[in-house]
Amino acid sequence: MEKGNGINEIPTQSGVLPVTLEEHIIEIVSDSGEGAQKCGQSFAAISAKMGNGVWTVEIIPAEIQPPARGRAGASGIRIRIGSKKITNMGDKANLIVALNEQVPYGRIDQKAYKEGTILLLENKWATDPDEDIRIKYAEALADFKRRGYEVIEIPMEVECLKIVPNARKGKNMWVLGMLCYLYSRDLEKAENQIRKIFAKKSDAVVSSNIRLLHAGYQWALEHMNFRYEVPAMETEQEFLVMNGNEAIALGVVASGMEVCSMYPITPATSASHLLADVLRRAGGAVHQAEDEIAAIGFAIGASFAGKTAVTITSGPGMALKTEFLGLATMAEIPLVVIDVQRGGPSTGLPTKVEQGDLLASLYGQPGAVPKIVIAAATIEECFHFVILARKLAEAFRTPVYLLSDANLATGQQPFPRPKISEDWFAPPVDLSPWDPEIPPFNWDEKTGLSKRPVPGQKGGQYTVTGLAHNEKGNVSYVPDENQRATEMRSRKFAAFQKTLNPPDINGKEEGDLLIVGWGSTLGAINEAVSVAQREGIRVSSIHLRFMSPLQPGLKEIFTRFKNVMTVEINYSDQKDNPQYTESSRRFSQLAWVLRARTLVDVDCYSNVGGQPLTPREIYYAIKRKLDLPVETINA
Repeated sequence: MEKGNGINEIPTQSGVLPVTLEEHIIEIVSDSGEGAQKCGQSFAAISAKMGNGVWTVEIIPAEIQPPARGRAGASGIRIRIGSKKITNMGDKANLIVALNEQVPYGRIDQKAYKEGTILLLENKWATDPDEDIRIKYAEALADFKRRGYEVIEIPMEVECLKIVPNARKGKNMWVLGMLCYLYSRDLEKAENQIRKIFAKKSDAVVSSNIRLLHAGYQWALEHMNFRYEVPAMETEQEFLVMNGNEAIALGVVASGMEVCSMYPITPATSASHLLADVLRRAGGAVHQAEDEIAAIGFAIGASFAGKTAVTITSGPGMALKTEFLGLATMAEIPLVVIDVQRGGPSTGLPTKVEQGDLLASLYGQPGAVPKIVIAAATIEECFHFVILARKLAEAFRTPVYLLSDANLATGQQPFPRPKISEDWFAPPVDLSPWDPEIPPFNWDEKTGLSKRPVPGQKGGQYTVTGLAHNEKGNVSYVPDENQRATEMRSRKFAAFQKTLNPPDINGKEEGDLLIVGWGSTLGAINEAVSVAQREGIRVSSIHLRFMSPLQPGLKEIFTRFKNVMTVEINYSDQKDNPQYTESSRRFSQLAWVLRARTLVDVDCYSNVGGQPLTPREIYYAIKRKLDLPVETINA
């Protein structure tokens, strides 16, 4: 059992000396609308600016405004900070700030805390006028202590009311001040962060929030008998800190794309918020369409006119865009499609993470629709892969799908500041006259590629249709012409696959188990595999970025391991359930693809709990797969 956080190592006095830690995990949980996420995002940004590794995960209820003091409707954020690069949310939290006694239970159900976790609890509910609330508070307090949490009751409401008339609107900044003391954060950086997040508010609002910050810091200095310090990473690199949606937005600007057309959808919408502010300053525009279908239609029209456009959405939006995606493929119009995945099917878990759109992205249109699908594994890749997607869309005259997910979308992480390169930017549109002897689909027999005419060129006008067509763009039902056109559209993806390299192997090139992942599970997989390797377990991992076409050499890599298993955040039938047989069991999505492509018996570990996978979960899955003892699975 993990236990303790160093409290007893610190003398009971004001201004205590901090205990140095390599890393810590903090959660802030509250009712929706109390600003827990803004508090946590600010704390993470301050920590990153102080040189710490950081990863955040937002805890967002599915309902827009769930009932207050509800266990299922808890809102909040997890922040993991460390003295080295942090790549995932980690395992059990070390410290929790809870604004009422009910909201921690949703996280307790998800096994987010451990014996010894410190719980800083708002105590206003102990004297609430409602007797039922007072009883629930007392019961929860006793329960927390039985679970082994170190509970500290804090008069947050009382202290905030000394500064603002409505504590609900200021408690988050008071908590930020308290955390800044407890983790030895720089108050000047904290003040600057407040000025940044309230930049569009009045000076009075900024001033009151800074006063709350200082009040929380001062209260903690006078009353708390413990304090931590997490030293900065040792690096001379200059870092940026942002979340995945912000990285996507800046990637759009850096790529030279000038049009983003999208319809608001969780968890992709925040990308448009930043884009709406910055893209116009770069000469572009964000078009908020009336629905998902109109959004992609607008984007295809912009791309047809000569400048590749991007549309950003999530799973339900991808479903609505299906027909237009087929049109862009048939008409060979470059397009970047970004899917920030969430839980499904249908409305599903709109605020929770899932990697459920892989098969839909690969096979979600009628007929033969070859495509390029890439998946970002880090927040830094969210930036760079947008640039890559634009280049590929234009080079191969096709839609390119970039898969992100809710974990990357809202998670903050520092990464090295990119060095601007002219190679990022889209070239100017070629408006020189088009040779009338060259058909608009002049497919190269070897590669399937063809140069694209632009309607603005002299002689560049050509027929665009969703119907089967020949190389002149004319509708054709001739069997040989349809066969050739379909083959040419497929051939260019085979040509592209030959430019790819096999994935790097994390660990030895042979062993008892190979873990295969994709997307945002990278950090958790690498951490789990590293722990297992230190114990002498013969396990390695690879992480795929190109989902279609797949990177080469996979079957050869697989044959060097006794077992191959994917780790994913989507559904698979549990192998040990007697209801399922080898012929009826559903595999997770990447496992389906790899089994079909390599004819290797690829197993899978996955779940759809709506949470990012933790290193601990993956570590236990490794041990179970290899029939090794799992002694502390419930620790």
